[in-house]
Amino acid sequence: MTVSAEPRALVEFDVLLERKEVVADGVVRLTLRHPRGEPLPAWEPGAHVDLVLAPDLVRQYSLCGDPADRSVFQVAVLHEPAGRGGSRHVHAALAEGRTVRVRGPRNHFPLVAAERYLFIAGGIGITPLVPMVEAVAARGAWWRLLYGGRTRSSMAFAAELRERYGERVLVRPQDESGLLDLDSFLVADAEVYCCGPEPLLAAVERRAPARLHVERFTPEADDGERTSFEVELARSGRTVVVPEGGSILHAVEQAGVAVLSSCREGTCGTCETVVLQGVPDHRDSVLNAEERVACDVMMICVSRSRGPRLVLDL
Repeated sequence: MTVSAEPRALVEFDVLLERKEVVADGVVRLTLRHPRGEPLPAWEPGAHVDLVLAPDLVRQYSLCGDPADRSVFQVAVLHEPAGRGGSRHVHAALAEGRTVRVRGPRNHFPLVAAERYLFIAGGIGITPLVPMVEAVAARGAWWRLLYGGRTRSSMAFAAELRERYGERVLVRPQDESGLLDLDSFLVADAEVYCCGPEPLLAAVERRAPARLHVERFTPEADDGERTSFEVELARSGRTVVVPEGGSILHAVEQAGVAVLSSCREGTCGTCETVVLQGVPDHRDSVLNAEERVACDVMMICVSRSRGPRLVLDL
């Protein structure tokens, strides 16, 4: 028997792929609408959704449209030939008029209230930053955007952002300008939001801005110690052993407890689980420093335990 155990409600529904359009070299934007024209769930800048492209193919994409427009969701997808198959499916197999299953939205990259902002985007990392830029511009806050990419033609939304916001948007294709000049850009006392490939995130983190917010598409390196420990599943009344080479998620699934999961790399937040007792060893790329210190939730696909036992709300 499988015991259903979800730590929180997660909205799941079907949408219709109304439009699929090329917005840059290798990038398509999907416009998704409720099949019966009903309003879609509310969301805020920084949110993403899961697209269930096939039973075993679930991928996360940042919402890049207008949060005030509840009639559609919009996501932009970069074709990555060396990826795990999600982008290839979107670009080659997903056609207009098809129905797609959606989970979410969820937001692990929220826009905080502030007077000054710096946004740094690398490639497809521009997607969660577009609604952020529009939100802070609408309320009159001070902001700048530094946007890098391989070539100008590969940089989705660059021309529109530049046309709309002028000198506030610095578009820096690598083949024209080289690597981003982070030292000159990171001079203001501001909230810093960065999304893009790991080398860019690492370069920004090395400069240690005081108030830095990042979103990763790939997991951070896990060089931590891996020891066995026990996990008590409070709601299902079971205790499982997580071996040195295994994950909590796998052990829970082997015990017949169903938990929603997606990336299994600690980047999407789908398997977020409430911690009732014990101290997690956080190894995800989702939680911020304050959330890690609180130790009240964890991503069970990659995170472990700092002690011999955890009690989870499963």
